[in-house]
This record gives sequence, structure tokens and C-alpha cells, in this order.
Amino acid sequence: MREFEDAGHWDRTAEQYEKTAHPFTAQYAEAAWRLAAPPPGARVLDVAAGTGALALAAARAGAQVLATDFSPGMVAKIAAHRLPGLEAQVMDGQALSLEDGTFDAVFSIFGVIMFPDWRRGLAEMARVTRPGGRGVVATWREGGAATFLLLGQVRRTLFPDRAGMTMPAAVLALSEPDDFAREMTAAGFQAPQIEAVTFDFTLETAALDNPDTLFGMSPDWTSLDAEEKAAVVAVVRRLAGGRSRLPVPSTALIAVAER
Repeated sequence: MREFEDAGHWDRTAEQYEKTAHPFTAQYAEAAWRLAAPPPGARVLDVAAGTGALALAAARAGAQVLATDFSPGMVAKIAAHRLPGLEAQVMDGQALSLEDGTFDAVFSIFGVIMFPDWRRGLAEMARVTRPGGRGVVATWREGGAATFLLLGQVRRTLFPDRAGMTMPAAVLALSEPDDFAREMTAAGFQAPQIEAVTFDFTLETAALDNPDTLFGMSPDWTSLDAEEKAAVVAVVRRLAGGRSRLPVPSTALIAVAER
């Protein structure tokens, strides 16, 4: 089992994820919400919700939201917000224990793309979306995003003959708009529209004094020895050029489709 397919991994990293990844991914979740434009009071499902960037945005917009994730630690983070109209449950997105056609909009923001059987996950999203409702999925371009993207770029410069982290199969399969649209259609959705959305991840260069806090979730980092890690940090410092913040432009593809 790969690390990102293990619920225990996400339980252990929920606290760090909420502090570091959530504020960044929330920008894409809010963009997805705007693109889908569900009506006020819509019944919304967030699949593989993580710490709930989309679910929280939807609840604050007045939707009735069910957030699901296979990690109890992530679900606990969402439930702790105690927002009106927001419920969180532990659930496997590859086999949702939900009735057919019960949601006006079903979202997965960088979630279903991590599933071992991601096509099954997309099909489950379509199954529980009502006719005329919308399915919304966000994925990364092939290189990933934020510190994962930056680390991969630096590794290829320093160690060009060494293989890097293997991306989830869905990220590779969905990294081009035509391929993404075709898979959404195969899952049971119609007329998918794919939008490229880019935001900067802001790397605080002071955090390079303790680089595990930046890169520690990536196998591209943990597979390096101390000397190699020092070389990576030196390159990133050069890229920053003395600035206190280094922007890392990161592009996602967001699909909005009808059921």
C-alpha cells in the first residue's frame, strides 16, 4: 500500500495538513465552488474532504453539506468547526454508503485522485448526484503543486539520473483537459468543462531552517540523505534570492460536469 492510500497516514498528518496544505488548497476549493455555482440551500457532498476546504466554504455559503473521508483524523478536524448545515462522516469514497441521486452537487478537491480505484470513485460521485446536478473534481497537473512541485524540480536539477516520486495514477491520467473530460464522461457525467486554475504557493524561506516542516510529507525528501537534503535547501535559497517568500505557481484542472 502506498502511503497516501493509508488512512493512518492521514490521521497522523491531519494536524500538519490543516496548518500547511489547507490554506493553499482552500483557494482551489473556493474557485471550484464559484465555477459550479450551486443554488442557495443546495445539498452538497464533499468526497475525500481532507480537512474540509470545500465543505467549509459550502457550509458558509448556506449549503447543506456532508463531508466524507476515510481518515477519522481528517473527519474530526471538519466536525470540530461545528458549522450549521455541516455533517462529517468516515466513509470510503470508492463505495459510498449513500443512496443514488441524492445530492445537487458532488465535489472532490484533490481527493478522488488519490484513490487506488479512482475510476470507481468518479463513478460513485456520479451515482449519488441527482439528474441535472453537478459533479466537480479538481486534480493537479502532472508535476503536482506547492512544495512537492518545487522539490521535484530541484531534484531533477541536482539528481537528473534519479527517479522521483511516482505520482498517483489519476494525476497522470487526468493531467490533460481532453483526457480529464473523457474520464468524467465515462464515469457517468455529461458535458464536462475543464478550467485551468493557478495560484501561488508561498514558501516562507525562514522555514528552510527546519526543512522537514516544508518537505517532510514527500518521499522525494525522505529518500534523500543529509548531504543531499542540504544541497536541495541551498538551491531553494538561491531561487529565493534573499527574499523572505518564494512563490511557487501551481496549476490545477477543475472539471465541472452535469449528471
